[in-house]
Amino acid sequence: MKKAFYLLALLAVFTISCTPQKPNPENQTVMKPEKNDDGEWDIDVIDSQYDYFLNAIAKPMSMYTESYLKTRNQFLVSEWNSYYYSGRYRNVIESAIDYDPNENYGLKFEYKLYQVFAYVHWKYGLRMQGLSATDRR
Repeated sequence: MKKAFYLLALLAVFTISCTPQKPNPENQTVMKPEKNDDGEWDIDVIDSQYDYFLNAIAKPMSMYTESYLKTRNQFLVSEWNSYYYSGRYRNVIESAIDYDPNENYGLKFEYKLYQVFAYVHWKYGLRMQGLSATDRR
C-alpha cells in the first residue's frame, strides 16, 4: 500500500512539474523606453556588469550608424520578445521590450539597446541571430 501511495505521489509531482507553464499576461513585465530629464530616450540596465561591458568590451558607438542599429534592433527585439512570450530562456529574459520601429529614439538609445543584446550574449551565452558576428564575443 505504501509503495502504491509513493508511486502515485511521484507520478503527481512528475505530471505537475512537466506541465508547460505559459506566461500569464497579467504578470508579464514589459520594458518600455522612457525619456530622461533631458528629453532624450534612455534605457536603464540593472546589472552591475553591463556598465563594465559597455566601457571595456563593447565596440564604441562611433563604429555604428543609427540606421544600422535601428535595423538590427528591430530584428533583435522581435527575436527577444518571441523568446520571452514562448517562455524560452526564462532564467535570462525577464521582460518583453516595447520598441516602436517608427519612433526616432536616437543613436545613443539604439546603441545602448543593441549592446544589451550583445551583453546578454557575452554574459549568458544566449545566441541571437540578429547580432553581427563581430559582436558575438
